[in-house]
Amino acid sequence: MNALEAGSAAFSLRLDVKEIIRDPETFRKVLNNPERKSNVIILCGTSSDVEALINGETLDEDIIIILLNLFNHTHVPDGDSMDYMKQVLVVTLLPSVLNQTSQGTNSTLMENNGYLQGYFEAVRLFGFVLHDFLKQDKIPKREDFRQHFRNNSFIGLDDTRIYLDEFGDRDINLTVLYTSIKTTKYQTWFVFDTRYNSTNVIVDQPDFAWINGLPSSEPKYTSNNERLVPAVIGLTITVVVVTLIAMIVLQKYRMERKIRLKKWSHISSDQVVPLEVAEHSCINLKIEEDKKKDNFTPILRAKYDKKIVILKELKHKDGNFTVRQKIELNKLLQIDYYNLTKFYGTMKIDMEIFKVIEYCERGSLRDVLNDKISYPDGTFMDLEFKVSVMYDIAKGMSYLHSSYIEVHGNLKSTNCVVDNRMVVKITDFGCNTIVMPQKGLWMAPEHLRKEGISQKGDTYSYGIIGQEIIYRKDTFYTQTCINAAEKLKRVMMITNESPPLRPSLPLETATERELELFGLIKNCWEEDPEKRPDFKKIEATLAKIFSTFHSETNKTYMDTLIRRLQMYSKNLEHLVEERTVLYKAERDRADQLNYMLLPKPVVISLKTTGQVKSELFEEVTIYFSDIVGFTTICKFSTPMEVVDMLNDMYKNFDQILDNHDVYKVETIGDAYMVASGLPKRNGNRHAVDITRMALDILDFMGSFELAHLPRLPIWIRIGIHSGPCAAGVVGTKMPRYCLFGDVVNTASRMESTGLLRTFVWLREPFLQSTGRVVATLQGRHQPRRTDVLRHHGSLFLRAALRIHVNQSTINILKRTTCKFEYEVRGETYLKGRGTEVTYWLTGETDRNFRLPAPPSAENLQRLQADFAEMIIESIEKRRATECKTVTKEELEYLQLGSTELLSTYL
Repeated sequence: MNALEAGSAAFSLRLDVKEIIRDPETFRKVLNNPERKSNVIILCGTSSDVEALINGETLDEDIIIILLNLFNHTHVPDGDSMDYMKQVLVVTLLPSVLNQTSQGTNSTLMENNGYLQGYFEAVRLFGFVLHDFLKQDKIPKREDFRQHFRNNSFIGLDDTRIYLDEFGDRDINLTVLYTSIKTTKYQTWFVFDTRYNSTNVIVDQPDFAWINGLPSSEPKYTSNNERLVPAVIGLTITVVVVTLIAMIVLQKYRMERKIRLKKWSHISSDQVVPLEVAEHSCINLKIEEDKKKDNFTPILRAKYDKKIVILKELKHKDGNFTVRQKIELNKLLQIDYYNLTKFYGTMKIDMEIFKVIEYCERGSLRDVLNDKISYPDGTFMDLEFKVSVMYDIAKGMSYLHSSYIEVHGNLKSTNCVVDNRMVVKITDFGCNTIVMPQKGLWMAPEHLRKEGISQKGDTYSYGIIGQEIIYRKDTFYTQTCINAAEKLKRVMMITNESPPLRPSLPLETATERELELFGLIKNCWEEDPEKRPDFKKIEATLAKIFSTFHSETNKTYMDTLIRRLQMYSKNLEHLVEERTVLYKAERDRADQLNYMLLPKPVVISLKTTGQVKSELFEEVTIYFSDIVGFTTICKFSTPMEVVDMLNDMYKNFDQILDNHDVYKVETIGDAYMVASGLPKRNGNRHAVDITRMALDILDFMGSFELAHLPRLPIWIRIGIHSGPCAAGVVGTKMPRYCLFGDVVNTASRMESTGLLRTFVWLREPFLQSTGRVVATLQGRHQPRRTDVLRHHGSLFLRAALRIHVNQSTINILKRTTCKFEYEVRGETYLKGRGTEVTYWLTGETDRNFRLPAPPSAENLQRLQADFAEMIIESIEKRRATECKTVTKEELEYLQLGSTELLSTYL
């Protein structure tokens, strides 16, 4: 019973109805209850149990009792006493046919007692298995017995072979008995062999107690509630369907009413994502100069519902629309047509209101007409294509006039946009109650004279667009008038003497097909609005014109399509070739600029691999120079004058560099740094090129004058040193090719420590003179030259207009065949290196350099006098402009010497 009741049993899984009866009373109620759930009752027990349970009750004719009585088959009654068993099928184990040699009471007793027989056969099985182990001289374990009790066989009590399956269970033959009405005895119906899972039918046509054979397991009788179920279901379905229909009709009515009365709500700003700069939908190969020529109006693009849209500003204060404006916006939402841009709603950003509309990749029709490179007349935009464009606009306007919107009111070429499939769509319609249309040459004369919009006014605007498409000129192009304001005035003028001003059309050179198109355009801009055609007629006329392009007898539609594809391919090749030339020119300009900022090998490495490997150069030569008194010059010059001075000076330096194998590292203020021997190694040439370059620069400085201080001589200091150096690119933002090593510092010291002492003794120290000059400026009286000159004491003049060279560079020059002229300066203290022998470079044999003479004490006095006069002139200029800032800084031309150990001024 537990096995039958288990939910996972195969027998239980196939049952639709399963109910356990646990007492006799419930059993008797089920027997004759017409509302019972099943006709089949499975009973575990004997025939006596069946008799006790029935207890003389009359069984319903469809009841079937299956009695599981495996070992008590001998108690199945026969004859008249078995009337209560007529509707009972018995499942049992019948005894095997006794072997004729089997004799004895014990044998008979065991055969009649299934339990005793089972014990006997179990002991016999154990004996067979143990006998096998003993024959093999093996001591069996418990696991060995368990394995040998499976998939085995032995001779049973009646000398028949008994088989055990893989689980150790005995394979048996179950017999099903039924009551024969003819013989009133139990007969074998079929036998089931569990070893082979096979059924052996003994009686093909058993004479059951049931006249019509075995009845169905499902009762014929149903309760009153069950009979009402179909009717209730049908009625429920009917009610639901009627209710749904009523709700749909009511919802539709409410939606229509809601469209008119509901409060307009903006699109949430969370749903609209601004489009990043990198997310461009198309590629433009124009160089910067071409872009500047385009009058490009920036548009605000974003992503909404996975689509790219345009945010167009509505000139509305706070977005609280009136009832009329809400109705117009709701009508606008319902517009969905192939030649009209889709309107998605409005959104509020900060304090501005924007329309969210469909984005078309190729821009406005005005942009397409202006771009004669991408869309040339001869190949791409021929007459057929122009008619197609006008046809798209006419279809869109025809649908718009027949919709809830009824009128555009602001139709112009910039409000016609082109998508990526070259389909023209109309935009910026349906907001006339929010934004009034601007007046322009595209507007009908009656609306220029008096504000308003109409469908006939849209027809006039369409004619203006048609003339733009034909000519590919500006709006309202005419040869008789150029000024836009004058055109607008003449269009608004009402005269009966002369015809109104209209755009030009090439009627004289027009073909027969073009004449029909031009006539349609002229009809659109008639002065009388009633004479203008509507868009249904315009659409039909253009469809007729367009059909003539495919009606020739010698050309099929496929021929025309192939011809257009060939034209497009030829135009595309021309466009690619032209854009490639522009691209290469721009690339060359970019490369040239990169070569100015970084060495060429470094630029090539960055372009190919994205990185530059740092290198160690065994020997390079570094050049340093700066301007003597640069701080003072800056102090008494305007910022623009300082920039112009450095630019004039260093541009000439850069031109000198072009004649030598050197690399300009950088300029820091007035300091100028050049290197040779990197990034391309050049043997001993680095020292030669740097020294020759230094001589050329010094030659140039002999004739250089300042534009704003022409009488003031400009002196520079130069230092050169050679040695090992490391170099590499530093940084990703504005990367620089930087040099590292002691050679850089030493070259800087060579520039800053070359000194030639000159004494000029005046009466008062410099610090006091500075205060007097300031006091003079504050007193606002005319300062004199002596007020400046007499306030300077002991002075040091740096080695101006000299090239200070280290011993390392001289050694390299000696290894070459070049003959440079130099003189020993002597031992010089270099900070961080100690005392070293240094040299002055004075020239090169067989080459003429016009080097300026280094300044002497007399030059210094003259410089003081000239510089004092220039200071006076600068003070007068500052007083005129009421400049109030004078800083207490010493003049760097006249440095106060307190020590001979001067640090770098870089």
